[in-house]
Amino acid sequence: MPPSVEKLDDAFARVADAFWLDGPGPRFLQDYDDLQSGQELVERLLIDAPGESTIKRNADLFVHRGQVERLGRAAAAMALFTLQSWAPSGGAGNMTGLRGGGPLTTLVLPSEEASLWEIVWANVPNGAPLKKGDMEKVFPWMAPTAVSGKAGTDVRAMENAHPLQCWWGMPRRIRLDFENTEGGICDLTGRPDDVLVSGWRQRPYGPKYAGWIGMPYGSGWTIHPLTPRYRQKEGTEWLAVHPQPGGIGYRHWAGIVADGADQNRLPASCVANWRHERAGEADLPQNARLLAAGFDMDNMKARGFVESEMPLPGAQDAQRQHQLDDLALQCVGVAMLVADILRGSVREALFGKGTVSVDVTLLSNVRERFWSETERPFFALLQDAAGTEGEDMALKRSWLRILAQAALREFDATVILEPDTGITVAQRSALARRRLRAAVSGVGKEGEKVLKDLALPGPVKSKHKTAEKVL
Repeated sequence: MPPSVEKLDDAFARVADAFWLDGPGPRFLQDYDDLQSGQELVERLLIDAPGESTIKRNADLFVHRGQVERLGRAAAAMALFTLQSWAPSGGAGNMTGLRGGGPLTTLVLPSEEASLWEIVWANVPNGAPLKKGDMEKVFPWMAPTAVSGKAGTDVRAMENAHPLQCWWGMPRRIRLDFENTEGGICDLTGRPDDVLVSGWRQRPYGPKYAGWIGMPYGSGWTIHPLTPRYRQKEGTEWLAVHPQPGGIGYRHWAGIVADGADQNRLPASCVANWRHERAGEADLPQNARLLAAGFDMDNMKARGFVESEMPLPGAQDAQRQHQLDDLALQCVGVAMLVADILRGSVREALFGKGTVSVDVTLLSNVRERFWSETERPFFALLQDAAGTEGEDMALKRSWLRILAQAALREFDATVILEPDTGITVAQRSALARRRLRAAVSGVGKEGEKVLKDLALPGPVKSKHKTAEKVL
């Protein structure tokens, strides 16, 4: 059960002074000083609003200028928090957010019917109450701004900032401008407010969060409790995962839900904590889901807001959970291999070898459709695995059949032979399909790699060189 309003008020009373949006003292997520600069349009608090260059080129075709001229205080506070948390690169002196520009956020949804409180509480990390003397190190706007640049300093966890500042990073130096208005309406939400935000001022070189990502805190969570991370190889810097076009799906299982096999991709600690410490509690539902969302950024330009949701199957037994993770990683790994072989086979059929990049739109779409078609069967397989014990050999064979059928269907839907198709193209297409079919049947070098990745035995060879086939 959620706590009462009175209990929450008492808990938050110790930090209430950090959340004044306006007034003579420190202001929520705003520079400590009253900045002297020209006023920015209030709509530019919104990450996806058209920038100055876009407006000059008259290129605001889908997100038009002038849609938001006044913000109510609630909307302004959320827009400010979003900008500071996801702050993209924005020219000289405009620092990126603590997790880099446009980081991915993952949240555990404990059930499909979960309330807002249940979702929030499922993702709250274990920690200790804030000490009064740490206020300025947790909420950076409570003290003079730690400016960066040549004369500034970097903000580092465990050195000159409290690790809990990961929730309240303030890379941009901003001051909101307010105006009193009777009967005012927020242009974004349509809600009435007698005080509206009409614009904002900024100065460059706010705090620079250098080296923050790799800093440990508490029981092992780093960077940010809601953000997965990766590194190029062992010993290199940890980086926050960022959304990409196409969204997040089961292909991203390693590093979004489970640890990567090489330990260079790790899920957000909120997800790891739920799966390994909380999901097995008897009073919790077993139909949890994962929400992954964030801005897909190209430097300072928001290409879109990516949001994906998927099942989060698990096992109550720790040993079975480990086996389930291994199975999922094997299934995803072999799916990636088959997707690459499918894309290469389609390219050979349509264009010949080495004449067209595998990244052209047509070939990329082939791969995307393959992922989409096999996503539901993947989660069904994991659900079956979570409820069974023992060897997963039968499930692996079933998964390989699913991949084989999906790959061949996609090939046949893309590579279409017409009555007037030339003999060269027809022969090339037949050879490409034979390559794909052999691979998903466990035949040849590619087929052997497919079986090896799933830890399945190879086909039994006979004197007549026949092979066990998946189809």
